[in-house]
Amino acid sequence: MNGALSWRLAVVTVFGALFIQIATNFFNDVIDAEKGADTDRRLGPKRAAAGGLLSPRALYQGAIFLLVQAMVCGVFLFQARGWPILLIGIPSLYLSYGYTGGKFPLAYLGLGELFVILFFGLVAVAGTVFIQTGEWPMRAWLVGLQVGLLSAVLIAVNNYRDLEEDRAAHKRTLVVRWGRKPVALLIYLMTVLPAGLVLLTAGPGLWFMVSLILALVFLGLELLLLEPGEVAPQLLGLSALHLVLFVLAWHLCLALT
Repeated sequence: MNGALSWRLAVVTVFGALFIQIATNFFNDVIDAEKGADTDRRLGPKRAAAGGLLSPRALYQGAIFLLVQAMVCGVFLFQARGWPILLIGIPSLYLSYGYTGGKFPLAYLGLGELFVILFFGLVAVAGTVFIQTGEWPMRAWLVGLQVGLLSAVLIAVNNYRDLEEDRAAHKRTLVVRWGRKPVALLIYLMTVLPAGLVLLTAGPGLWFMVSLILALVFLGLELLLLEPGEVAPQLLGLSALHLVLFVLAWHLCLALT
């Protein structure tokens, strides 16, 4: 571990992750429409299948094409880092479909938030560090947990908004299982906890203060916009903004300290 950045590995990692992410969205879009979880009456942004923008066949073909591209990236990464890439890649490829499809669709079993924490946080961050360094430092897992928690806020907010539609389609998300109040408390916790974890990854200092300010600002927005019976439409975008600002601020603070 010499601190040098391999741009080739970085670019292939980014494209591999993007291919899997977009494929997951394609599968999610078409499968939710087929199961009735998405209709033309949904409250959020218009979906491709439910809104008639793309045919189910086109979405399935697009998702499969993207997964093939992700596997090409995976071959390159496997050559560079060996069998651990298989442990990361094979579950990621399957769960791009298995998140909403298959016999045990995670999103329909109330496991969406856990899936996001694991694969969009822990695996994504620690796996990227491993690809660059060949090591699995504890700090990478902690930062991955922070990113995963903020990513899971997006899923929880989205499901909070879609409660009635998901309930009618028998999509057993956490908010369908637990109700709005417990999930609202979970959203607040996942918003603030990453700032607390900074004490473990970086200790008290500039990064902790910045992350705490971000957490309090967005917690205040959630308290304002997360109503007992609904969610303001802008909250999903603001949750994504928190994640982006958290990551950007983290890199900036690393550069300054």
